[in-house]
Amino acid sequence: MNQALEEEMEESIDTMENLYIIFFIDGKEYGIEIRYLIEIIAFQSITFIPNLPNYVKGVINLRGKIIPVLDVRLRFGIAPLDYTENTCILILNFNNLNAGLIVDGVKEVLKIPSELIEPSPGFEEAHLERYVDSIGKSDNTLNLLINVEKFIREKDVSEITLKPS
Repeated sequence: MNQALEEEMEESIDTMENLYIIFFIDGKEYGIEIRYLIEIIAFQSITFIPNLPNYVKGVINLRGKIIPVLDVRLRFGIAPLDYTENTCILILNFNNLNAGLIVDGVKEVLKIPSELIEPSPGFEEAHLERYVDSIGKSDNTLNLLINVEKFIREKDVSEITLKPS
C-alpha cells in the first residue's frame, strides 16, 4: 500500500464520519464507508472453492484467518480482467463477518460531506441498483457509494461454509 494513503488512513481514524475508501472498477470511482475497512492488501493467491457463485473467487489465509474473497467486477456484471500490480484486496468487516473485495486499484481516503451525497437516481443495470445507494460529489468527480450491507450478504459468503470471524 502507498505510504501517503496509509498515513492518510491513520490520521482519519479519529474522525471516520463521512470518510470513504475510494477505489477503481472499470475506470469508474466507487466508495465504501471507511468504518467497514480493516486493511488493504496486495493481491495474493486465492484458493478456489468449487460450486460457488462466479464472483466468489475463493478464500485467502490472512495471518491465520480464512477470508472469503469476492471480485467486485464480477459482482457488478463487468467483464473480468487479468489482475495487475494495482489490483488489491479490501479486507472488510460487516456484522462480524470478514470478507475481501478484489478491486482494480485504490485511489484515496476521501471525506465527502453529507450535503455532497445524493441518493442514487436508479440505474437501468439491476446489478448496480442493488448495491449503489448514493453518489458522492468531490471536485469534478462522482463517486458511486456502495452499500456494504447489500453488497456483502452473509448468505453469499457463508456458502463457503465458514463461520463469521
